[in-house]
Amino acid sequence: MAPAASAASPALVHQGPDMEISDADFARTSELVRRHFGIHLPEAKRAMVGSRLVRAVRASGCRSFAEYFQRHLQNPDPETLSGLIDAISTNHTYFHREAEHFWLLRDRVLPELMKLPEVAAARDLRVWCAAASSGEEPYTLAMLIKGVTEGLQPAWRGGLLATDISDQALSKARAGVYPTEGTRKLPRELWSRWFVDRPDGTSEVRPELRAEVTYRRLNLMNATFPFKAPFQVIFCRNVMIYFEDDTRRALVERLHHALIPGGYLFIGHAETLSGLGARFTPVQPGVYRKERA
Repeated sequence: MAPAASAASPALVHQGPDMEISDADFARTSELVRRHFGIHLPEAKRAMVGSRLVRAVRASGCRSFAEYFQRHLQNPDPETLSGLIDAISTNHTYFHREAEHFWLLRDRVLPELMKLPEVAAARDLRVWCAAASSGEEPYTLAMLIKGVTEGLQPAWRGGLLATDISDQALSKARAGVYPTEGTRKLPRELWSRWFVDRPDGTSEVRPELRAEVTYRRLNLMNATFPFKAPFQVIFCRNVMIYFEDDTRRALVERLHHALIPGGYLFIGHAETLSGLGARFTPVQPGVYRKERA
């Protein structure tokens, strides 16, 4: 057990290899994360937050979490905030996660949307993956879009926008290199076509697929989104589980605004829009449609 802080230095826990985050420091850090990123950090996450931030505290030369907060988090600059969210983000994902959503997209949603007059006239599929993490989901979406649009004449545009708040996750996504055993979770026809195996036990996304995905950093807590045109499909899966109801409600309203009438919103199986006043029609678990006028 860590010794108690001294009276002369109440917030200082350890100057040695071990540090513990105090009640006050955890409360201040949690409020900062909630305010900037919408993420709710309950008391159960306290040990996780402390263990993940200790490296940043040491690297900064600070002797305690209290000193680190005062020097770096009291009025954080964008770079510091980026490092903070990189440190506390879980970014847990994998290929073929909640796979029935992908098959619904391929077999029903995209063909249906491509028949809408305004979409057919533009021949432009606009899909946004709003929580790209390390890239497994957006690359899967890009594979399916290519499969639906390839060979059609006149040609369709079908690029994908993928955003995340974590620079660290986005760097991994852009590289497009994954353990081979992870890519094998995909159906054979997908991994055999879109990945190149490497001698070190990893597989790399083929350049022509990487070119179909545009990665950008975006905070979903922004009051408005910087999009020139709405999307037909938005995947925002397994993000809102970290938010409180007011944050969820505001985000769902922004997602509704970012979709065309008749567009589809995909969220995680463990998530729901129930009770959020959402103006969507349920389609199946985790799938909602914005009604056409």
